[in-house]
This record gives sequence, C-alpha cells and structure tokens, in this order.
Amino acid sequence: MDQLTRNQANSTALTPLTFLERAATVYGNSISIIYNNTSFTWSQTHKRCLQLASSLSSLGIQKGDVVSVLSPNTPAMYELHFSVPMSGAILNNLNFRLDHKSLSVLLIHSESKLIFVDILSLSLTLNALSLFPTNIQQPKLVLIMDETLAPNQIPPLPKNVNIINTYEGLVTKGDPNFKWIQPNSEWDPITLNYTSGTTSSPKGVVHCHRATFIVSLDSLVDWSVPVQPVFLWTLPMFHSNGWSYPWAMAAVGGINICARRIDAPTIYRLIESHGVTHMCAAPVVLNMLSSFNKTEPLKKPVHVLTGGSSPPATILCRAELLGFEVSHGYGMTETCGVIVSCAWKREWDRFPATERARMKARQGVRRVGVAEVDVVGPTGESVKNDGVTVGEIVVKGACVMLGYLKDEYATWQCMRKDGWFYTGDVGVIHKNGYMEIKDRTKDVIISGGENMSSVEVEAVLYMHPAVKEAAVVARPDEFWGETPCAFVSLNDELKEEEIPTEKEVKEFCREKLPHFMVPKTVVFKEELPKTSTGKIQKHVLRRVARAMGSLPILPPLLLPSRI
Repeated sequence: MDQLTRNQANSTALTPLTFLERAATVYGNSISIIYNNTSFTWSQTHKRCLQLASSLSSLGIQKGDVVSVLSPNTPAMYELHFSVPMSGAILNNLNFRLDHKSLSVLLIHSESKLIFVDILSLSLTLNALSLFPTNIQQPKLVLIMDETLAPNQIPPLPKNVNIINTYEGLVTKGDPNFKWIQPNSEWDPITLNYTSGTTSSPKGVVHCHRATFIVSLDSLVDWSVPVQPVFLWTLPMFHSNGWSYPWAMAAVGGINICARRIDAPTIYRLIESHGVTHMCAAPVVLNMLSSFNKTEPLKKPVHVLTGGSSPPATILCRAELLGFEVSHGYGMTETCGVIVSCAWKREWDRFPATERARMKARQGVRRVGVAEVDVVGPTGESVKNDGVTVGEIVVKGACVMLGYLKDEYATWQCMRKDGWFYTGDVGVIHKNGYMEIKDRTKDVIISGGENMSSVEVEAVLYMHPAVKEAAVVARPDEFWGETPCAFVSLNDELKEEEIPTEKEVKEFCREKLPHFMVPKTVVFKEELPKTSTGKIQKHVLRRVARAMGSLPILPPLLLPSRI
C-alpha cells in the first residue's frame, strides 16, 4: 500500500467557509438570521457574503490582510465571519467595549487595513485612530448603519471623517457570482482574536481554517445540536468567534437570533417569541436569568452551554428549575472555543438536583475532536485521579492556536515542551476521569503554606441567599503571607434586614469551609468589574486588595487555627 498516499482529490484544505455554500443549497429558503424586524434566508446570506467579499477584493484587500470589526451581535457581524475570509483576509473581531487607548494599541498591533465599525462605536474608533503615530497608516473605515435604532440613538456623523462606504453599500455593489478565495493550505490564518486580558495584557491569538473547521463540527456533535436549531446570540461573537458557532450554525442551517442588547427581559422575550432552542451564556448571564423576577418556568426547555468560569452549583440549580438544560464546557481563546465538556451519563439523572448540579459544575472530559487533555504536575507527569492532587491543564489537538501574533516568547512559554499547550489553569482529575478546574495559576491563594482554590470559596459565597456575585483574591497578610479577600455584590431589592454584614458572611463561610479558607476580608460592591464577556476581572480586584495593604499581625493568643 506504499503507493497509496495523499493526492489532489483527498487533500483539499479544510475550511468552515464551505458550510455556507451547502447551507444555501440545503436550507436556501429557510431563515438564517432574525434581527428585530429584519430577516434573511440562507440563500440570501450566501449571496450577501459573496457580494461583500467581492467588494473587499475590489478595495484592494489581499490575502493575509487583517480586516477588523467592531460590532455587537448584528446580521453584519454574523456575515463578516464568512465574507472577510472569503476575500482571503483575516477576520479580527474587536471588543467594542474597550477604551479608545486599548483599542488603538490593538489596531496598531494587528496592522489592520480596514475596519467595519458599528454606528454606535464610530466615536470610539475615531478616538482610537487619533492616537496613531503619523508614520503608521490608518485603516479605512466602513460604517455599519442600523435602521432599527431610534433617531435619538444615532449620533450625528462627525465632519471630515473619511468613511469610504457603508456596509450595505459594499454588499449592494459586490458581485454575487464572485469566486471566493480558498485557502492555499488549511493552516492559513482565518482569524485573529485578542484575549480578554483577565490575567494579563491582551495577546493576539491566530487560528487557521483547519482549527475552525474541526472545532465547529465538534461543537455540534458534543452538544447534540440537531438540524435547524433556533440559536439565540447571547454570547458576543467577538469573544473567540462566538465559540465557533457562527460557522457551526451554517453547517446545520440554524436560525440565528441576533440582538444588540442582552438583558434578562430581552432574553426571555426572544426565547418566547422565536421558540429559541439553544444559546451560549457565561455563568454571569445564567445568574442574571435565574435572579430575574420570573415565577413561571419556560414553556419549552432551552439548551444552554455555559463556560468561561466555573458556574456555582446553586446557579445551575436555579437555572434548571426555570427550564434551562445547562451543559458545562471549558475552553480558551487559544483553543478556538470549548474543548472540554461535562459529558452527561444517564445514571446521573437519578441523583438529587443538588448532586446533579455538583456533577455538572465539573468541566468534564475532552471533546471527541480534541486529541488529548491532561492535568500534569511540575515535571510533566500526570496527576493522580483522586480529585485532590492539583496540576496544570494541558492540551493537544487541532484546536490549539498557531501562536501569538508577533510574540514568539509568549508562544514559546505556553508551548515550550512535550508538544503540549500549557493553559495556565489549575485542575484535578476525579476517579471517573472527569476534570475539574480549581483556579487560574495566578488566582491560587497560598496562605501559611496552604494552597487554596478561590473557586471553592466563591462557590460557598454563592450559596448565601443575599449574594449575587462573588470573587475571591489574595490580600497581603503580614503573618500568613496572603489571605482570601472576598468581593461581593448583593441581590437587588433586598430588604434592609436581609442585607448581611461582613461578620455574617464570614460566619456563613465558616460553617462550610476549613477555617483557613474563610475570607479574612469581605468587601461589598454594587458591581464587580467584568470583561465584556461577563468574566469577573480578578486582576483588577487583586490591585484593589493589594492597595488595601497587609492585615495587621494579631497577638499570639488571637491567631486563628489552621484546621
């Protein structure tokens, strides 16, 4: 069989862009996108993407150029996931909630040639461009208008702004028969995404066509997504390309429900009016939905994939009582979406609700499209499957990024040995082989030589009936080195007698935790700082805790026990 090998017929480059052409054939007359009173079919979406890709080529956008986008979850944002790479360019989704200084840094770093900017982000973008050095050419601007906005919501266009066209203008002038530019190799870059910066400064993550193809299909198989689901976009598409679901929805001909604003009333309204079947949501969104004043459960179950941080079991219980069937996954920007999920076992259905939620809070096992996932110790050895021994989570597979743009050292640091990608996340493996994240490496608190998981302390805080959000970080301590400091926001509309004191919160934790894990400091805040994707920014809270200074050394007789 030595003569049987790779040939032109069996080595076409894998790319998720092929999903759209098939969708136009199979689901051509079916709805692809709904946004307020606007809707498109899959044949229309296919045609619009080809026309836009054609216009981009006419503007001089070439293979390998970076095209940036600042937009909420609108039809344009969805279509750009296809049309930009169809022109040969690399899609760079940017967080429109960044400040203009941070945005300017990312635009310069990416060497973006063109920016599609939503009308409400135009001022932000112009402020960012004003910081460009004179020797760096500014990217061209294309304006995404939104006819669904009220007149008083649309700011007046600044004078002397060089906007080359509108989004719809480029769609209209493009060629619907455009031969889109296929990748020469499936390893060609398709996206550039910047990490959220929850632990450090953002880095530019580059993914290829092969990775997005495999992860998109894997995301459908693992979540058992049926043909033509109704998918509500609560997850920002700019966050890791919506965990690859923009491409995945084309593969199954799904209906994409887009929404500019995401809050509990809007989500419940869209679920009921469109018969939503699936949505992705960070734990903070689950918390928002379960805390909303809704007494009646959903008429039909809605499948929710949550990730980004470990969802406390109490939030999972409340969400499932409302009719949300929650699946839990784990992934990173560097892994192109969710790569580990809590694959459910039928025998777990017999467990009580609290035990089911506890099992579901575990991240689980690798998805079928991921080669390997392990938890390793300092010398690279696999940790014991005892649910106690901690190590760093490492990954192998097509999901792993090509690397960080213009940062060879950072790329080398996380992929430096053994052919593994080192995530920086700390976890354990249970006896049944299921993995559970305990913390980010930087979030582990070491107090008096004891390593403690901030996630475990937060899970207990979420059990308190008055707590809406909680985050635990290290505060300097003159005796113990550092101790847990809890930042807490409380549920809205609490009666005065229901508002807990710092002492009461500590006593609540003391009943459920070893004494050394009980927060020594509790800080109440109206809102905890978050990224645009709902992740609590612990690096911001760590700075606050450090600024509070060290706790004073107690007299010997008052030193707390370490048991």
